[in-house]
Order: sequence, then structure tokens, then C-alpha cells
Amino acid sequence: MIALGVLVAIWWCQKRWENKGGKAEEISEIMIWAVPFGLIGARLYHVITDWRSFRGRWEDVPAIWQGGLGIPGGLILGVIVGVGIAKKKGINTAKILDAVIPSIPIAQAIGRWGNWFNQELFGKPTELPWALEIDVQHRPKNFITESTFHPTFLYEAVWNVLLAFLLARCDRARLLKPGRLIGLWILGYGLGRLWVESLRIDNASLIFGVRVNIWMSLVAVVSGLLIVASGRERSVDSMNS
Repeated sequence: MIALGVLVAIWWCQKRWENKGGKAEEISEIMIWAVPFGLIGARLYHVITDWRSFRGRWEDVPAIWQGGLGIPGGLILGVIVGVGIAKKKGINTAKILDAVIPSIPIAQAIGRWGNWFNQELFGKPTELPWALEIDVQHRPKNFITESTFHPTFLYEAVWNVLLAFLLARCDRARLLKPGRLIGLWILGYGLGRLWVESLRIDNASLIFGVRVNIWMSLVAVVSGLLIVASGRERSVDSMNS
């Protein structure tokens, strides 16, 4: 599902970049580096934030087929490498960032459906009409008698699709300075992950009793707000001048 999400995202990136006057092959040349490094970043994030589970089995660190990819790490390293490749090729990084950013939440939305197939990373027990039924062997010991749970994968997928739509609309309306759309994405992702993460009941590393990804979501929200505020302020100033 992650691979499918990446393919769809690349296709949309190419279309968006062509609409901005670029060439589709430029996206391919960037993604051939950004995607593998994003995968490495996702694995490193998981290992770093859940290092206790690897004690005594460090040889399993590269075994991504066993599961364990941290989206924040993948996004961070993937974007950094992608921007670096764009600069190396002399491509306007602000312009190509605005073309690429809306496609990232689409890749995330599709990739999240892998959690449904694996019956993993679901939320607290619930009897809501859209509750997710989980087989006994996949339930946490503390909730072994519960059968239905919050489908957090679905919540995050829907959130990301809506975020992608918002990003594309904002880019079309040029509400932010070129290159600052990434701030709105970081902000939107942080807000969505914040409430979804608060529902999850899978084991996670804690800092001061709070899940690591909640802290990361808060950092994302603050960082995104700062980027959006600076981009918006300059956009408004340029319009007034």
C-alpha cells in the first residue's frame, strides 16, 4: 500500500509540475532519490523512537518487511533529499516544493490502508457504526475481550485526503509565498496526527508519560504555524506594495 501510494503521488506530482511549466521527468529524477531515502528515514525514526524493542536483536533493524516505519522520519529525510537533488539540478526548489507537497498526504492516505490489512495500529474500543472489528490474535492483552475499535487508519486517511485538497486549492489561489506551502502541510499533518495518535492504544515510547508521536505532532503544529505565518505576512506585504 505504501508503494501504491508513492506511485499515485508521483503521477500527480508530474501532472502538477507540468501545469507549472516543468517536465515530468524532473519529478522522476528527484523521486528516484527521495523515495528510497524517505524509506530509510522512516525506518530510522521507528528504530530510534522504539529502540527498546530491538534490544537483543539489532540485526533486525534493516528488516522493514517485519513492519515498523515512522512516517515523520520518512517525510523529513525524503523532503530534505528531494530538495537537495532539485538544487543540484538547478530546479527552482520553492516552485517544485509547491508542486510536490499536496501529493504527499495522498501517498500517506493510501499507505495507511496497509494498517487495515495487517489489523494493526487501531484505536480505543468503540461501538460506533464504523467501528473496526479486530481478530482476537491482533488485540492488545488489555483489550482481549473487546472486539471493535476506532479505525484510526481510516481517520488519518480521510484527514490526509482533505488536507491534500486544501493544499492544492491554496496553491492554486497563491495564498502563500512560493515554497511556504510546506508549512501548511506540516501544520495540517501535525493537527491530524495529534488527535489520531491520542486514540491509538498500541505500544509506544513515552516522554514524560506522553507518546513520542504526540510530542512530534505538537512540534509539527508549532513549526507549521511559524512557516505559514511568515509566508502569509510576506504575501500580504507584497500585495500591499
